[in-house]
Amino acid sequence: MERISLSNSAFEGNNNAYLFADGPETVLIDTGDWMETTREQLEAAFDERNVDLADVDRIFLTHWHGDHTGLAGEIQAESGAEVYAHADDAALIAGDEDAWADLHDLQEQYFEQWGMPEEKQAVLREVLAGGKPTGTSPTVTAFDDGETFAINGYDLEVVHTSGHAAGLSMFAFDLDGRREVCSGDALLPVYTPNVGGADVRVEQPLEKYLRALQGIVDADYDRAWPGHRDPIDEPAVRAQYIIDHHEERSWRVLDAIDRKGPCDTWTISDDLFGDLESIHILHGPGESYAHLEHLERTGTVVREGTEYRLADGVADDLAAMDNQRWSLEY
Repeated sequence: MERISLSNSAFEGNNNAYLFADGPETVLIDTGDWMETTREQLEAAFDERNVDLADVDRIFLTHWHGDHTGLAGEIQAESGAEVYAHADDAALIAGDEDAWADLHDLQEQYFEQWGMPEEKQAVLREVLAGGKPTGTSPTVTAFDDGETFAINGYDLEVVHTSGHAAGLSMFAFDLDGRREVCSGDALLPVYTPNVGGADVRVEQPLEKYLRALQGIVDADYDRAWPGHRDPIDEPAVRAQYIIDHHEERSWRVLDAIDRKGPCDTWTISDDLFGDLESIHILHGPGESYAHLEHLERTGTVVREGTEYRLADGVADDLAAMDNQRWSLEY
């Protein structure tokens, strides 16, 4: 298995595609985005390895976001490759108009529920319109959690890690006696993947993501190959760090409500992240909502219309904690 680094203008850093070509099949995990420069980079990397895009037999996609799926349709058209993705994301990747319309409608509902200002909504709509993949959409074969695929002597196991995206999946395999995993955006070496905004279809996004992270801790993989940037040599340590990060953020959400009184999601987002531009207009309130929704279900905050307040007694509990970390339940 070889990592191919592909350019990406997004903040997460360069995308990764993973090539399995050391056997009778040529297999890719993720393809990078749909930009012509990305295709040129992927073709050059294939040339260096004496293979061609037309040789690709199968493509496995970690999730529906365009920076991971953009070239899947073009490659399938040239090679006849079978394209696989989790059942929860398959329709979006395949370009199903109803699936995209449902996503758009749900986003609009959340913009209002979160209290997003109209001028920010207008900017975000332009950003989202430019982020939908263009060109050929692939025909997609759906898989589910726990399925295993034999590839050139590897057994590639699907590990569903919903949170950042509904169908986000990792692919675990053994390599030279080590248990390794292509982690997509479930585990990144620098950024903490956004939950709540990156895929508004996910119900209980924070709880699902925390469980996925705990699964990574428990699996104790030897190495993770992420969707962006460099390999992660201690995946369990990184996963635990992100769990701790979300516990700290939960404290900050509660502290903001304690200081400001009842307020909506956009107000919490502004307190956490300040002024937002571009795609962060979606990610900031989305992440805030993920925490608020989780805290509401655990009885720590109460939602009244679009505003949240602390549940009875929580303010006293916070004062007694003296800034100790709030412990999330999941």
